Amino acid sequence: MKKKKFILVIPARYGSSRLKGKPLKKILGLPMIIRTALQCQKSVKKENIYIATDNLKIMNVCRVHGFKSILIKGKILTGTDRVAEVAKKIKADYYLNVQGDEPLFNPSDITKLVNNIKKNHKNVLLGFTEIKNKKDIKSPHVPKVCFNKNKELFYASRSAIPLNFSNNKIKYYRQVLAYSFPRNELMQFAKLKKKTPLEEYEDIEILRFLEIGIKVKLIEMSKKSHPVDTKEDLKKIIKLLKK
Repeated sequence: MKKKKFILVIPARYGSSRLKGKPLKKILGLPMIIRTALQCQKSVKKENIYIATDNLKIMNVCRVHGFKSILIKGKILTGTDRVAEVAKKIKADYYLNVQGDEPLFNPSDITKLVNNIKKNHKNVLLGFTEIKNKKDIKSPHVPKVCFNKNKELFYASRSAIPLNFSNNKIKYYRQVLAYSFPRNELMQFAKLKKKTPLEEYEDIEILRFLEIGIKVKLIEMSKKSHPVDTKEDLKKIIKLLKK
C-alpha cells in the first residue's frame, strides 16, 4: 500500500467508564461515532478516515454508514495509543486524531491542523481555546492548558491552572481534543507500555509527550467543540442540534 501523507483516526472505545457504549449512543437517530465521522468528512476525504475501535458492534455501524474501521484488540492505555496501533497497520507521515465523542466538531478546526502540519512538520499539534464558562474552569472533566509565548505547551491539568493567587483578571484555556502526530513522535509515545507519572495523576495523555521530552505546539481553535463525557453532556448536544 502506498504511504499516505496523513490519515485521520477516530478512537471509539465501547467501555467508557463514565458512559458505557458511548460511541453508539443515538443523537437524533444517528450514533455518536457516525456524527463525529460525518463532521470530519467535511474537511478530510472519507477514504482517509479510520475509526479505531475495540468493539464489533461499532465496526458494524461503521460499515453500514460506509466508514472504514480497524479492530484494536487487547488492553490499550489511551486513545493516542490506539492511534499508534493504527499506525502499525497503515503507513503515513502524519496521524490526525479527533476523539469519537465530538459529534459537533468544527471541520474548519481540522483544516487548521492540516495547514499547520506544513509549518510545524516535526511538532505534535494540539488544539486549544479560551474557556468562557466559569463552571468549566473548575470542572475536572475539562483539561486546562498553560503555554509559553510561542504557544508551546507547559502543562495540562484537570485543576484550574494557572492558580490565580494574585486574584487578577486572567484568561483560562482548555484542550480541544484534536491532535496531529508525526509518525516518529507517535511511535516514541507508544513505546512506553505504561502511563508516565503526570499522565497517570492527571489522566491527560498529552502529558506523556512532555514527560519524554517531545514538544507540543498549540493551535488555537474555535469554541464549537462539545465533548460528551456524561449523560448531561449528551442532553446538551441534543439541545444544541435541535436549535
